[in-house]
Amino acid sequence: MHLHILGICGTFMGGLAALAREAGHEVTGCDANVYPPMSDQLRALGIELIEGWDPAQTALAPDVYVIGNVVTRGNALMEAILDAGARYTSGPQWLAEHVLPGRHVLAVAGTHGKTTTTAMLAWILEAAGRQPGFLVGGVPCNFGVSARLGDTGGTGPGAAGAPFVIEADEYDTAFFDKRSKFVHYRPRTAVLNNLEYDHADIFPDLGAIETQFHHLVRTVPGRGRLVVNARDEALKRVLARGCWSEVQRFGTAKEEPGALRARGEPHAFDVLRGSLKIGRVDWALLGEHNQLNALAAIGAAEHAGVAPEAAAAALARFENVKRRLELRGEAGGVRVYDDFAHHPTAMRTTVDGLRRKVGLQRILAVFEPRSNTMKLGAMKAQLPWALEEADLAFCLQGDYGWDAAEALAPMGTKAAVAPSVDALVALIVRAAKPGDHVLCMSNGGFGGIHGKLLDALRRQAA
Repeated sequence: MHLHILGICGTFMGGLAALAREAGHEVTGCDANVYPPMSDQLRALGIELIEGWDPAQTALAPDVYVIGNVVTRGNALMEAILDAGARYTSGPQWLAEHVLPGRHVLAVAGTHGKTTTTAMLAWILEAAGRQPGFLVGGVPCNFGVSARLGDTGGTGPGAAGAPFVIEADEYDTAFFDKRSKFVHYRPRTAVLNNLEYDHADIFPDLGAIETQFHHLVRTVPGRGRLVVNARDEALKRVLARGCWSEVQRFGTAKEEPGALRARGEPHAFDVLRGSLKIGRVDWALLGEHNQLNALAAIGAAEHAGVAPEAAAAALARFENVKRRLELRGEAGGVRVYDDFAHHPTAMRTTVDGLRRKVGLQRILAVFEPRSNTMKLGAMKAQLPWALEEADLAFCLQGDYGWDAAEALAPMGTKAAVAPSVDALVALIVRAAKPGDHVLCMSNGGFGGIHGKLLDALRRQAA
């Protein structure tokens, strides 16, 4: 089968392309913008990438067009596909029909931590010899790829087929299917990590997202398992609307029968079920959020037949995901990091994680409001809160319809705004001192700011 994928450089669609190629299908694709790490991964697989939406791409005559949710009506190529009456489907639907049947699907949902927790879970299963398939919205460093089919046959203890771990996004499926992506996956094990308001371009309020999570809960079988953050009030409301599966709670602050909790610091802690120690995690990751992610992954892996003690031990060798506090380089005594954080809560958590690592050394936080939610200004008032642990904050002012300088005004002289990446680099380089840590946060390529910063810092130090 020949698939032509529209929006192929998105993390989900790029992973789907890798799976289709591994399964023996012919894969081509197009996107408006091409940037690492997905572009590098696709080219390494020999997948042809076409820049833009030229209707002439219909000459490729694929068996099916797989449409990413970046594509809207009015897109020139999509209009040509519709006019031609050609066959098309969504990415989640193609995956559900061609990859997931017969597998023990383990889906990881939540506003924050989906990618990291999915990668943790896949690694735990790999370390246990289960050879899981997976699709992660990033590139786990333990695997070097964002997706693979894994072992497609056989069964494991407690499983309904070979395991497949998937990052389960609540964002809508496609312009012709406004359900959340995750309702297509029919998981046997579902992690509900946390739930906050996000995606202001498609959800009017938090209640609308809770409804989608409730739809996910409805798809988990009676013999399935929901692994749920016990601290999250929104998730409590979701479960109160109906639950038909076993529930494993995690993250309780005090002892609760059956619930998983941590005792110790985020980098070294015991895993407890009630009062019983069932595992120990010693690793390089930072922050309480990663401690909670670990508990979620351990609870989900147990449902697929991996003992908590073995799961916790496997996490000692977990190497995280690219673009999660990833050190991109050092120049002139200044370290430059890349992180995918784009929601205020994730930004605050990321800055806090780096603060725990560097202590009193200065943090220069650099942010691009690139997500649809941030572009709409729905959370601009939370930016000072998100960045308050940084010593200095820098924001790229784009055509957002709101004033970043005004939003950051409560930070006073600690915050600066620039109209372009080059101007932003100039501001940062003037402010940076040896020993500083520059944390760049965006869910896109951020105009290559990491390389530009390192080059400018080298020139300044020369």
